[in-house]
Amino acid sequence: MRKKTVFAATLVVAAALTLSACSGSDSAKGPVTDVSAAVQKPATVLDQPFTKPNLVLTDTHGKKYDLRERTKGKPTLIYFGYTHCPDVCPLTMSNLAIARKKLAKADQDKLQVVFVTTDPERDTPAELAKWLPSAGDPSFTGLTGDFATIQAGARQMGIGIDPPKKEKDGTIVSMHGAQVIAFSPKTDAGYVLYGDDTSADEYAKDLPKIIRGENP
Repeated sequence: MRKKTVFAATLVVAAALTLSACSGSDSAKGPVTDVSAAVQKPATVLDQPFTKPNLVLTDTHGKKYDLRERTKGKPTLIYFGYTHCPDVCPLTMSNLAIARKKLAKADQDKLQVVFVTTDPERDTPAELAKWLPSAGDPSFTGLTGDFATIQAGARQMGIGIDPPKKEKDGTIVSMHGAQVIAFSPKTDAGYVLYGDDTSADEYAKDLPKIIRGENP
């Protein structure tokens, strides 16, 4: 398994890189978060974990979802993306779904996967409810809400997202960091990051340890 430890200092020195443009447009550029600069391989174990953000959003049933309260003491993977993404987002959800199905049933029941939209204007609760089971797994939680709230929560975890932007050809581009952050059931802290090139097999190998709150 590829892994490395990232020290906190590396999270504050990177600059002038690029966010993921899920539309595939090379012209959509912007400043990246420090996490994006740090994550080059799967299983990046943080020297100083992230505090779980105080995010209260809306789930696919149209009900309030308090992220801290609902995932407290549970192994949780959080990813920011959007349903109209043609590549990175559905691939990431698919890889997580495949990896989850390889777990023992008891571990499947423990694992929480949370998808937070970066395009809340289009990603309504109904849209998320329709997309997540096909792109990922029916057990995954989809969240939407006010963009400013989502952006602030992402920043607390070192993930940068920009407001969706319409290009000249009418394409709407959502710029966002494409990392999956794993939160420990022991500490509720985000202590492991995965890059967008992480395979289903790599997730499957690590998830049992993530579920136990151990380093992969």
